[in-house]
Amino acid sequence: MTDSLPALPPDALARVHQLLAGDGRVLLGLAGAPGSGKSTLALALQQAFAELAVVVPMDGFHLANAELARLGRAGRKGAHDTFDSAGYVALLERLRRQRADETVYAPEFRREIEEPVAGAIAVPPQARLVITEGNYLLLDDGHWARVAALLDQRWYVEADPALRLERLAGRHRQFGRSQAAALDWIARTDEPNARLIETTRARADHVFRWDAPAAG
Repeated sequence: MTDSLPALPPDALARVHQLLAGDGRVLLGLAGAPGSGKSTLALALQQAFAELAVVVPMDGFHLANAELARLGRAGRKGAHDTFDSAGYVALLERLRRQRADETVYAPEFRREIEEPVAGAIAVPPQARLVITEGNYLLLDDGHWARVAALLDQRWYVEADPALRLERLAGRHRQFGRSQAAALDWIARTDEPNARLIETTRARADHVFRWDAPAAG
């Protein structure tokens, strides 16, 4: 899978090398609307810095489907209040103060079952670069407002709007929705979320835009 990742522009690589010039761990956050290419960028950076990097996505903090149903939010899955934002902040804080003899375990969202899985990502103490990506890293609301200060650098990832929507529809079809259902979900859920996320762009340190198609 990583063999097909697009090449990273020299500017992006230079920024990460600069971040790693000092000692200690670096937390790099990638924010952006659904389908903007965040997960692809995270994986490409992990591949480029393979000996140093671990990816810890925000999506691991999706609330379970049963809890979303209990809260009446199942039809809004992916909105900012359908995540355990306090838990995500707690993980970032733990990663910032990780002991040299400790492995930190993070959850991972599995699209094939549409559920988070606890303890799926191991972050060893020697991992100098932790890349975290997700929609709401720059949101200034509730527990989300604490995320930006825990990151050493914050990038906003964006893509051509038509391409982003095409990717989203393809992703929904890949995981079982019909084209009509995919477009309906995008209109009712993904795009309202995207409009909120776009308001956070100004809080980023750097805006990254793919020159070639990406996914995530």
